[in-house]
Amino acid sequence: MATAASSGGVPDHLFVSVKLESPRLAALVFAPHLFGSHPVAGSWDPSKALPMERVAASIWELSCVLPSQHETLDFKLVLKPKGDSSECIVEEGPNRQLCCGSNKVEMTGAVFKLSEKDELECKVWVETEMLSPFDLAASWRAHQENLQPSKVRGTYDVVMNAETESRTKNGFASGLELDLEKYVVPTPNMGAGVVYAANLTENPRSLLDHGVSSNNDTTKGTLQNLIKGDDAPPNHYANTEKGVDGRHAPSQEEPRAVFVDRGVGSPRLSRPTNETISMGNIKQEFEAKGMPAAEGAVAAAAVADQMYGPKEDRKLVIVLVGLPARGKTFTAAKLTRYLRWLGHETKHFNVGKYRRLKHGTSQTADFFRGDNKEGVEARNEVAALAMEDMLSWMVEGGQVGICDATNSTRSRRNMLMKMAEGKCKIIFVETICNDQDVLERNIRLKVQQSPDYAEQTDFEAGVRDFKERLAYYEKVYEPVEEGSYIKMIDMVSGNGGQLQINDISGYLPGRIVFFLVNCHLTPRPILLTRHGESLDNVRGRIGGDSSLSEAGGVYSRKLASFVEKRLKSERTASIWTSTLQRTILTAHPIIGFPKIQWRALDEINAGVCDGMTYDEVKKNKPEEYESRRKDKLRYRYPRGESYLDVIQRLEPVIIELERQRAPVVVIAHQAVLRALYAYFADKPLEEVPKIEIPLHTIIEIQMGVSGVEEKRYKLMDAVNPTAEI
Repeated sequence: MATAASSGGVPDHLFVSVKLESPRLAALVFAPHLFGSHPVAGSWDPSKALPMERVAASIWELSCVLPSQHETLDFKLVLKPKGDSSECIVEEGPNRQLCCGSNKVEMTGAVFKLSEKDELECKVWVETEMLSPFDLAASWRAHQENLQPSKVRGTYDVVMNAETESRTKNGFASGLELDLEKYVVPTPNMGAGVVYAANLTENPRSLLDHGVSSNNDTTKGTLQNLIKGDDAPPNHYANTEKGVDGRHAPSQEEPRAVFVDRGVGSPRLSRPTNETISMGNIKQEFEAKGMPAAEGAVAAAAVADQMYGPKEDRKLVIVLVGLPARGKTFTAAKLTRYLRWLGHETKHFNVGKYRRLKHGTSQTADFFRGDNKEGVEARNEVAALAMEDMLSWMVEGGQVGICDATNSTRSRRNMLMKMAEGKCKIIFVETICNDQDVLERNIRLKVQQSPDYAEQTDFEAGVRDFKERLAYYEKVYEPVEEGSYIKMIDMVSGNGGQLQINDISGYLPGRIVFFLVNCHLTPRPILLTRHGESLDNVRGRIGGDSSLSEAGGVYSRKLASFVEKRLKSERTASIWTSTLQRTILTAHPIIGFPKIQWRALDEINAGVCDGMTYDEVKKNKPEEYESRRKDKLRYRYPRGESYLDVIQRLEPVIIELERQRAPVVVIAHQAVLRALYAYFADKPLEEVPKIEIPLHTIIEIQMGVSGVEEKRYKLMDAVNPTAEI
């Protein structure tokens, strides 16, 4: 007895797509064809072979629909001279077989013998997908929408006229030139080039306001009271264990520690056996510390508090700890950008910047010796100045301050904790790296970019001086064992790592931990692009789920060609789209990479205004139009979303982008890409609705140890410029 088909007893059909890829074939006089048994091609006669359509610069495709319960079919690929069918070249090897259908993608090779000494190798993808008749009907309907006019709300979807038909004649070709640099356009939002991260931190206002010769009595008193009389710090290596390979390993005796082994996939948490964590314990801990209900993010006050969750009322200071060249400033910069993007008022205070302003940039390694009393006092003084500036800023309304320095001795950290007592909560973030290759790379990058070596003409002499400075720090270094801390151990090498956590509780600290466990320094590009022009773009309508216009279809093929060229050596890359068909259709011509649909990438929900033009909104809902005009960031469409809502739902996307070690192509929508771009470019929330994300343009974000760089490629002009959303 036959089983019922998926569509209510109506038999399904098998959609078959055969794609052939060969950059070399484009330059030859041959065109690929397919022939075989019925009903694939209907004939084994090469002269009757079916031509494959060229869908990208080096990709050809032939697709058809077959009955789902077909017999096993045989076919082969053949090359035929363009304009001449007298001589054909059939692919080597046995016949290809297409068995009874299921959803799958097979990638194989094809070899054509052009001559005795010349062979052409190609890649072949055979993709099959089970479709119901209703799916087929919907696909045909979408196809017809691009060809025949139909009325929606009294206006035509598409008007076929001479101007539209002439687009192909005016240069709308899907292929791209081999040199992608010809498509590069200026980047209006982010400066080009690499900037030393510490130079982008907060300006030392205590020094700028009072001059570099500080006579701040509070600072001097703090230093005298907190540093004078401290016991000599024990040797770093005498207080830590060594592994079997002799490398430094942090102490793991703290019974309340939580360890995260960082490998592929989700982090694995393993708690000590003598620790029990329950919701009851957490509730008691919150009540004991007097933590009230949520107050909401300062910059995102319009979003309901429950979207942010419970949060402490005290200020939070993140104190970086670690030897030089361990990625402290890089970690601080990423954390600052993330917290600002979420709406938390955050500033990054780099103590090295204070030191250079007060004492100059010509300090040699001797300045950093542990037995150099004047050097130690000078470095502690600028650390206290940075902490004072941070605390003053918090009184003015700041929420999270990040203190970026080595903070390598217990006495220094005690000084900071006493200064913060009763004013804010401190969490230490210690970065530990034992990978000598990573350290050597970081040291050389530091000497190349740091203002400390700007006047050093001999690069290798600068490297030797920095290594001497590092050796002085190692002699007095004391790993963090006090207070609340997060230890990041070998997390930058790209080979896994460990996160050690102690006495961390609360909403915001927990969010910080989750962010840090997914951070790494592996260089990789992230490509952001809007979908190709859609029918609703042509009509100037908000939202919707329309298919692509003719120009949008051209862009989808150009994008496929671009991805093929840009990521040709990155076979582990992936393509991310929203669940709306205009992004899925834009990604369709791209082959060879997995495609993932994210509902979080859907366009901003326009609520009751979905499908309207802005003129219609202004006419029919003037109050909504005016409210949106006054504050696009916080304005929420009735039964829809605001930009702040979009940012909240994009947080998992940001975390996953940070975790990825391979390139990612994100095909999404204007409002969504504005929010994502604001994260990478560290733009203030107020600027998010104004960020320029043009159609048919690719924004390449390069992530790596030197920070974030941007490059833009404009593949074609937008025929119908979209109204700003």
